[in-house]
Amino acid sequence: MGWRDFRAEPMAGIFYGICFALMGGVLKLVLANAPQYLSALTCGFLLIGPLLALGLYDVSRRIENLRSGMINSVFSMSGRWSNIGTFAVVLAVVMMVWARASLVIFALFYNKGMPTMEGFLAKLFSLDNVEFLFVYGCVGFIFASLVFAISWVSIPMMLDRDSDAITSMIISIVALTVNIPLTIVWGLIIVSFVVFGFMTWNIGFMFTMPIVGHATWHAYRDVVGPSDHRH
Repeated sequence: MGWRDFRAEPMAGIFYGICFALMGGVLKLVLANAPQYLSALTCGFLLIGPLLALGLYDVSRRIENLRSGMINSVFSMSGRWSNIGTFAVVLAVVMMVWARASLVIFALFYNKGMPTMEGFLAKLFSLDNVEFLFVYGCVGFIFASLVFAISWVSIPMMLDRDSDAITSMIISIVALTVNIPLTIVWGLIIVSFVVFGFMTWNIGFMFTMPIVGHATWHAYRDVVGPSDHRH
């Protein structure tokens, strides 16, 4: 379904794909000098991504209703800024806590000082500090799971139904708990696409993230169902 929508509105997909690629480039520049924030900035990509994908959700919604309009998708949250603003604040707080937790873990478990990004990745794959890797991975998994749980349904829902941020996050968590196998697979797909994007010098984001964005809309539709009214 994501690929179908991408083919139906390729210019919209490429536009938002370029935005994702630019965002990935900015994160890489930050990580080059601050590898201790690796997991927190990865969280930043995962939490900013759904917000940036709002336009893609709107494009998919318009395709559903046999309409088009890439320009209109840019203003898809017009009239809903209070809801999306509340949600953005929640995600920003999560990211700040995650960043602080990353620093604490480095201080407690990483015994080689603050490394360069290359040094950190070399240490990561050498498995020299298993205790650090275990704690760092577990904490990162907890925060990533929290971000995914509150966002995978809530953002499309705020666009589609104009629901408030708190209600949308609660429904998103409930939807995850009753669809655990589906959400695990979907989460792994998203992570693999993000990793692929970074490994291809962000070029992969131009194609993978629009498809993920469109597919997320259809996943929301399958899990929550259509709204009572059409836009």
